[in-house]
Amino acid sequence: MTEEKTLFSDAVPVRDRALAYGFRERGDALFYARPLCDGQFLFEAAIVPSGEVSARLTDVQTQSEYVLHRIEGAQGAFVGRVREEYLAALREIRAACFERNAFRADVSRALLDYARERYGDRPEYLWERSPSNAVLRRRDNRKWYAAFLTVAADKLGLPRTDVVEIVDLRMRPQELDARADGVKYFRGWHMNKKSWVTALLDGTVPVGELRNLLDESYRLAGEK
Repeated sequence: MTEEKTLFSDAVPVRDRALAYGFRERGDALFYARPLCDGQFLFEAAIVPSGEVSARLTDVQTQSEYVLHRIEGAQGAFVGRVREEYLAALREIRAACFERNAFRADVSRALLDYARERYGDRPEYLWERSPSNAVLRRRDNRKWYAAFLTVAADKLGLPRTDVVEIVDLRMRPQELDARADGVKYFRGWHMNKKSWVTALLDGTVPVGELRNLLDESYRLAGEK
C-alpha cells in the first residue's frame, strides 16, 4: 500500500478547506504544488472526485520524477530527509484539507453529507477509546442531535453478530413508542430510551426517511 493510501484511507476531502489551503481546481479534480527540500524538488498532489490522493516529486534540476523515497530499501541521509519531508507534506494536507470518516455504509455517508449541506455540521469524534463513534450537534446550543455509532447487531437484539453502523436520533416519546419495532428501529442505544431512537444504516431504513428524522431531531435539540 502506498503512503497516500495509508494516510488517507479513513479520511474524506473537504473541498473548501482544500481550496483555502492552496489547492486549485482543474475540472473535477484538485491540484496543489510547492517546493520541497529547499527547492530541490517540486511536490505535487492531486485529489480526484472519489477522494483518492496521489502525489509525486519532481527533481527541479533534471525535470524527472524522483522515486527513491518510495523504495523501502533505499538508505542514506539524503533519501531519509526527502522521505521525511514528503510524508510531512502529506500529513499536513490531511490535517488541513480532510476530515476523518469512520463510516463506510452508503446510507451513513449520505446522511452525514445531508447534515453538512443542510446545517453545515460535520461529525465530531470525541472518544479516543471509541474511534468509530461520532456526534453531530447544533452550533447555537451545542446539543447533540445525532450520534453515529458502530455496534454488534446482536447487541440490538438482532439474530446475527456482524458489526453494523447505526444512528441515534432524538424523538418525541409517543412517536418512539409507535416506531420502535426491534427490526428497523430500536430504543436509543446508549441513550435515553424514552427520547432517543436508534436506526440501522445498512439500507434497512430509506435515506429519505432518515433525513426527515434527522431534521426532527435537529428541531428537538433546539427546544428549551
